[in-house]
This record gives sequence, C-alpha cells and structure tokens, in this order.
Amino acid sequence: MSKVGIKDIAARANVSTATVSYVLNGTRNVKPATKERVLRVIEELNFKPNAIAQSLKNRRTDTIGVIAEDVTVFNVPEIIDGINDYADRHDLHILLTNLRLDKRIGRGFDRVESYRKHMENAVAELQGKQVEGIVYIGVHPRDLTGMIDTHGKPIVYTYCYTQDDISIQYDDEQASYDAMAYLVKQGHSKIAIISGTMDSLPSRMRFNGFYKAVTEFSLPFNPDWIKMGDWETESGFRLAQELLSLPEPPTAILAMNDVMAAGVLRAASEAGVAVPGELSVIGFDNREFSGYLTPRMTTLELPLHEMGYRAMDSLMKAIRGEEVDRNQSPACKLILRDSVAPPPGD
Repeated sequence: MSKVGIKDIAARANVSTATVSYVLNGTRNVKPATKERVLRVIEELNFKPNAIAQSLKNRRTDTIGVIAEDVTVFNVPEIIDGINDYADRHDLHILLTNLRLDKRIGRGFDRVESYRKHMENAVAELQGKQVEGIVYIGVHPRDLTGMIDTHGKPIVYTYCYTQDDISIQYDDEQASYDAMAYLVKQGHSKIAIISGTMDSLPSRMRFNGFYKAVTEFSLPFNPDWIKMGDWETESGFRLAQELLSLPEPPTAILAMNDVMAAGVLRAASEAGVAVPGELSVIGFDNREFSGYLTPRMTTLELPLHEMGYRAMDSLMKAIRGEEVDRNQSPACKLILRDSVAPPPGD
C-alpha cells in the first residue's frame, strides 16, 4: 500500500494542504465542521505522521525552505545558486517549492487573491517538513507586507520586500546613477531614458538615479528625452524611434532593461544610426542575450548570486537570534562591452 500524505488527505476532505497542516499542528483555528471532516479522513486513511519528523519539532533539522515565485524567470536561478552555495558551505539542506506564478498570473500581481493560496500552501507544506526558516524569492520587486504568515518561523525576502521582515534587494538607484556617470565620463550630456512602467519600484528607483545624475552633473533636462516603456522589446523600439526623430536627438539612451535596449538597437539599425558611433546605449539586468547582440550591450549586472547568499546568511542569523540588518541593498556592477563610445565630434 502506498504511503498516505497530506495531499491525499486534502483531496479526500476537499480542503487545502494548508488546512490539513493547521489541523495536524494546531497552528491556526479551523472551523469545527472542517476540522471534524479532516480528522475523519485522517482516521479513514489511517494516516500516521512521521514519528521522526514529529520528534524533530523542537530540535535542529538544518533544513531551510525556499519558495520561488517562478524558477523559469531570469533572476531566480542565480539567486537559488547563491542559496545553494551558502547551504553547501554550512551543511544545510534546501527544500525548494516553485509557485509557477509567471505561468499562472503573468504580470497580474495586483490580483493578490488569485495567488495568495499558493503562497499559503507552500508555507504550510514546508512547515510540515520542519524547516527552520524560509527564503522567499520574488519574480518582480514589490511590497509583500502582510501576504505571508509563517507562524513565527523566520523568513527573508529577496527580489521583493516587506515592511516587517528582512529584505535583500539590489540598489536600483545607485546602479542607474553609475550608468549615467559612465556616460558623462565618456563625454555625453544629451542622455535620454526609457523607463519601465512607473507603477514599478525598480522604475521609480532607477529614475531617481537618472535624475540625481542629471542634477549633480548639471545635464540638460529635456522632457522629450524621458520615455515610459513597458519592459518589452517593442516599446524600446517604438520609443527609440521617437527619440531619434526629435529635432535634437540624444547621443545616448539608458534603457531600464536589456529587453527594451534590444529594441533600441533595432530602431537605430533601421534608422541608419550607428551604435556606438552616433548613439550610445546602456541596458540593465545583464541578461544572457545582451552579450550576443550587435554591438554587444553595455549593461548593469544584478548581484543575484550575492542576494541569495546574503538571504541565507541573514536567515541563519535570525534563526540563531542574532541582530540582522533588515534592509540590505548589494550593489550592481557595470558590465562594459561595445555599445558605448564618446558622442560624435568628441
């Protein structure tokens, strides 16, 4: 006879795995009728909680739960590698859960109730396996305050953040400022920016870095050089066409991600504008394809591996009851390739 698990009980009782875990562990109040139904199914299936796991309830398991919103999104694998790097060095075990949110909701992060249950189920499942703490990896930097209840277990968020827990999020503002400073050093003053959607925290922080550089370096501030994209290639292409057709076009464009930067290169090519001879372009994220574009893209590399490593280090400190910096922002790195040169005439 195959071993009965929590998922079998949940299916028979027509409840979530989280509800079964709550009944078994007594970690949250469950409606009496629901609790009775779950207990009846447990009895029918002759379910016996793992005695070893039960005995470990108040002891060290050296096991950390990792919840990834979607392992197929570009930022997640390298963060997981940083987590595994730390785990290998400290003899820790990792249990990974993939919520598959990119497939389930795409960019619909405002539809919170459509994916909250997936979060709750993942937490409950990991708690049932006696993890000592949880690292949560987002696919888009946003505020998740109040979204997840770990019932006292330490949790660290990375590539997203909360007001209540430890968050590891790269420094968008400084990265954008560094890109601008590099363009200024090359002799550029007519610098345009193609932003992502402005309801996005990275967009706002990267714009802050852009504006800080404009102010500090006394650059001309031309509203026509500020464009709002949507992170996709076509918006980079269309907005670059608009910039290049201005009576006074910019000599450099900072695109807020490599995908839009690829669109900028296509627009420049179709307009007969040489990159970097007549137009310099910088992207953001250091996506794998950026090194294969023509010309190869100068871009900002996110400290993804470091974010994963720091998340684990911070979580273990929290588990030990040590003081932890609750908001950490490791720096991005400017990757110099072939898409930037001094402006024409310099």
